[in-house]
Amino acid sequence: MAVVAIMAIAANTTIAQNLQSAKNNSRMHANLLARQSRIQDQIKLEEAQKYASQLYEEEEPEPDIYTEGWESDRVNPYKNANVPQTKVIDVRGFHMPIKGNFITSPYGYRPAFRRTHKGVDMRSAVGDTVYAAFTGKVRLTKFERGGYGFYVILRHDNGLETVYGHLTRFLVQPNQYVKAGQPIALSGNTGRSTGPHLHFETRFMGYAINPAAIIDFANRTTHTDSYTFNKNNYTESRSYTPSRKYAAVRSTSSSSNNNSTASKSNRKYDNKTKKRSAERSTYKVRKGDSLGKIAARNGTTVAQLKKLNGIKGDKVQSGKVLRVK
Repeated sequence: MAVVAIMAIAANTTIAQNLQSAKNNSRMHANLLARQSRIQDQIKLEEAQKYASQLYEEEEPEPDIYTEGWESDRVNPYKNANVPQTKVIDVRGFHMPIKGNFITSPYGYRPAFRRTHKGVDMRSAVGDTVYAAFTGKVRLTKFERGGYGFYVILRHDNGLETVYGHLTRFLVQPNQYVKAGQPIALSGNTGRSTGPHLHFETRFMGYAINPAAIIDFANRTTHTDSYTFNKNNYTESRSYTPSRKYAAVRSTSSSSNNNSTASKSNRKYDNKTKKRSAERSTYKVRKGDSLGKIAARNGTTVAQLKKLNGIKGDKVQSGKVLRVK
């Protein structure tokens, strides 16, 4: 009986050893590493996608279709129009031009390209529905290879025009009347574009207003029921903190004082802008700087820096002030 028991124990030990063999352990270890590798690949992919979404801001802005496009004479019917200094525009009934609200590139000047991005770029996929922002009529559906690709311009009852660029398909025709929220096109990646997105502009008599001055993109609505266009600040966005709201109400109640104050404020703003512009045109070399670093930091090239400053070699002295534009 003792011999049988010993043999049984030996048999069970053999089975246990087989179940926990080095071969099985190696296989389990390899599978674990493979899963970890896939997780790491996924993390890298997500990081790459996040990085790619941030590249739009550095993309070269499209040539202004109203002034620089090959059909600008037709696109901009306001070229010789007498545009008022200010104009109150009713922006009720607004509809987001696309389902999402993620801005991949805001309105504004791009120093690297010395060009202003005249609208906002909104994240979208090829084939996403694009909607009319306000009620109005289709003025143009055209194609421009070097910039907007397939684009639609709507003229609205409130006096604004909206532009929708990089489309892949039109769903409307010129002179067609559309209501706010009506599908007008499918988004795409045509024209000068590094990835699918909607380029969206808001204009008044040819002036490209910063869409963020009218629209609260985060909440998918307009800031207020009306927007006051002003030639002095139409490029600026709007922020509605309680203090700014109170200031706006107080300024409305004393228009005569407000006019002189606004005039002084505008002069100060213009002087500051000119000063900043002059400062940006030069650069003081710091310790450790190279021509390549300076060029990249100021949106220019090494060759251009050498030409502007009469530099022949590749070295530059610390403390020297260089012209960068």
